[in-house]
This record gives sequence, structure tokens and C-alpha cells, in this order.
Amino acid sequence: MSEPGEADGWTPLDPGMSGERPADPRPGEERPPAPGPPAPGPPAPGPPAPGPPDPGQAQPYTAGTPYWPGAPAQPPGWDPTYGQPAQDPYWQGAYGQAPYPQGYPGYGMQPVKTSWTVKAPAGSPFHHLARNEAHRWWRPLVGSLTILVIGIGLVMGLMIVGTVIAWAVTGELPDTTGTNATVFENDTADLAINLAMLAVFLPVAFFAAWGIQRRAPGTLSSVAGRLRWKWLLVCCGLAVGFCIVTFGTSLLAEMAMDEPSGGDEEWVGWGQFLVPAVVILLLVPFQAAAEEYVFRGWILQALGACTLENAKRKVGRALSVVFRTPWPGIVVGSALFTAGHGYTGWGILDIFAFGAIAAWVTVRTGGLEAAIALHVFNNLLAFMFSAAVGELDIVQGDVPWEVVVADIVPMVLFAAVAVRLARRLRVQTVSSTPAEDDAPVTADVSPAHVS
Repeated sequence: MSEPGEADGWTPLDPGMSGERPADPRPGEERPPAPGPPAPGPPAPGPPAPGPPDPGQAQPYTAGTPYWPGAPAQPPGWDPTYGQPAQDPYWQGAYGQAPYPQGYPGYGMQPVKTSWTVKAPAGSPFHHLARNEAHRWWRPLVGSLTILVIGIGLVMGLMIVGTVIAWAVTGELPDTTGTNATVFENDTADLAINLAMLAVFLPVAFFAAWGIQRRAPGTLSSVAGRLRWKWLLVCCGLAVGFCIVTFGTSLLAEMAMDEPSGGDEEWVGWGQFLVPAVVILLLVPFQAAAEEYVFRGWILQALGACTLENAKRKVGRALSVVFRTPWPGIVVGSALFTAGHGYTGWGILDIFAFGAIAAWVTVRTGGLEAAIALHVFNNLLAFMFSAAVGELDIVQGDVPWEVVVADIVPMVLFAAVAVRLARRLRVQTVSSTPAEDDAPVTADVSPAHVS
């Protein structure tokens, strides 16, 4: 067994040792003293001892001291190096935690959300409001088919609901065959469901503008992106005057005709008039507005978005000159509006003229307010007169030319006065930039806001 300090023992040798064990001193000899630390010598030259700080000289910052008198000191463990904490660069937290106390700048930032709807360029007239950056050639076509399919589906749903209600009340299924098919076999109830069937197209048009063309539904109303209620109220006042003029021209047409079409109507009394009048007042505004939003709103803007301005051939460039105007939308919308009615002969011209005048005044005033007011009060006058004489089922067919003239003249006067009044009141007629939404502009003057 080796002794501690031997060369073959477990204790390692110190440098400079031979590994041999020194001999034991003889008797009477003293063991030599062990080497110790060197004797202290004169101090080595070094930096002078610190004295009192010089007030005019900048002093280094010492960790833990305040920056200025009264300021809180740095927290314990703060490194004297400016702006760096005294900690291991590879900071380790508890087991399972992230090894770094802070994330990298910009890491995990949420993406910027963009709006689904796209605005039309500033200065766009009403018929160009659908021509935004999201416009593609297929959007007007798909949107039109969407309005047609969903609208017909809603109409069929209303008919089914009405049939079920009629069967629950009467116990018999209504006769829906023939030219005089009815649902409730009651003039007032049938009038109500007929008006409701047309009114359901109003929200469908809004959905098509938002979901298919990616624009605000309010752009169907006006260039301001909403229905301008103050201007609509002004147009309603003009529409009242239109009704008065129409009543007068109708009397003149009646006198001019060789065979008067009426004269045997009688007042049915308040008992039979009141309920139909309430139904008419409640539903006709929605029915008339729905027709305006579809024919003077959607169709006019759908065709107005197809300007063909990127056409390269001569024929396309020639057609582009026409399609940049509102007239293709006015003609097509008026033709479809006429096809939706059952008039024949001169009555076709009467309905077509009504649609064309309503579309023209819409473009010139920058919105549907004037057309809606004209349509609502025109239908109120027609339905109220029919209810007053007990004939809620308005018969459509041929119309004498004298009646057509009596209808067109008041419409032309209404449109002319509405356009002139809109110019006088400086109604907004083109779209504005986002920063100018509260300061509408027109194409030729600096307008004040009327809405």
C-alpha cells in the first residue's frame, strides 16, 4: 500500500518534485524550514489614490446610484454597462419555459386587416360606382343571376306561406291556376302579398352589391354611399306637386278622349277603404323602392361598370364611347322594367318613358332619391284611387295615347325641376375621396352638403 505523496500513490505530484521521499533528519539535526511566501517589498507604483471628486469633471456612472438627485436607483444586479442588464446572455428560465425573455422585434405581429368593400374612384358618377378596383367582367353577370335566383326563391317561399295560411283559415287550398289566380281570394290580402313579393328584391340587391361586386350596399342609393334623407324629403315635396299636375292632366285627357274610359266609379266608403289604404301606405314604399334599386340602381350600375375602355380593336373602342355613358343602362333597365308589366300598345311607351325619365334624373342628381319619390307617389296615387272605388286589382293592358301624354308630361316636369333644384342646392352628383366624405363635390361647381 502506497503512502500519500509517493510517486505510485493516488496523490498527484507537484511540479518540480522528483518523486523521491526526502531523507529523515539525523538525530540532533533540525528539519529545514518549509518555504513560505516572499517577504514584502516596497509597493509597486500604481494609480494615485482617489481623492475628492472634481465638480467640473464628468464622473463615471456607478451601478445602483440614481441618475439625478431624488431619482430612483437602478435595480439590484444592473450591469454598469449602459443599457445592458447584468445577466447571462443565454438566459434560462424554469424548465419548459422559453430561453429568451423577449421576442424579436416584429415577430408575431398581426396582419393588417383590409376592408372587403372597395370604393369607386373619386369623381365617379352614379352609373360608374360599381367600377372599382375589384371589378371583373363576370361580377355584373353573376350578381344579376344572384338577384334573379334568390328573388324568385323568396317569391315562391312567400306564395307557399300564403297558401298555407289561406288553407289554415278557410280549410281549402286556393286556386292558383288561370289568369285571375289568387292566393287568399281576398283583394286586400292578395294586394298585400303581391306588393311583398316585389319588396323582397330590395335586400337581395343590397346583398349582390356587397357580396358579388365587393362594394358598399349604400352605393346603390347614391354617390354619397347612403340614402340622402334630406334630399329625399325635398323630392317627396316635388312628388306631391307631380301628383297634383298628373290629376289635372288626367282630367284633360279624359275630356279629350272620344270614349271616356271611366265615369261610373263610386266611392266605397271609409269602411271598405281604410284597411286597403293602410296596406298600401305600408307596402307601396318598399315595393316601389325595390323596383328602383333593381332597375335604376343595380342594372344601371352593372352596365355602367362595363365601359370597354381597355378594348384594343376599333369596334371595341367605338363601343367604349357609348358604354361610358349612362344610356346603355338607361335603355336596358327601362326595357326590362317595361317587360315586368302587363301593358300593351301605348301602355308600353308609357312604362318605358317612366323608367327612362327615372333613370335620367337618377344620374343627373347622383342618387335614387328623386326616382324613389316619383315612383312611390305615382303608385300611391294609382292604388289609392283604385281602393277608393273598390278596384284593388289594377287591370293592365292597352292605354289610350291621350293618357300616355297625360302621364309623360308631369314626369318630364318633375325631372326638370328636380335636376334644377339639385343644382341650386348643390347636391352631390359624383363620388368623393374618403377625406372629402363630408364635403361633397359636383362636376362643375363647388357644392354644399345636402343629404
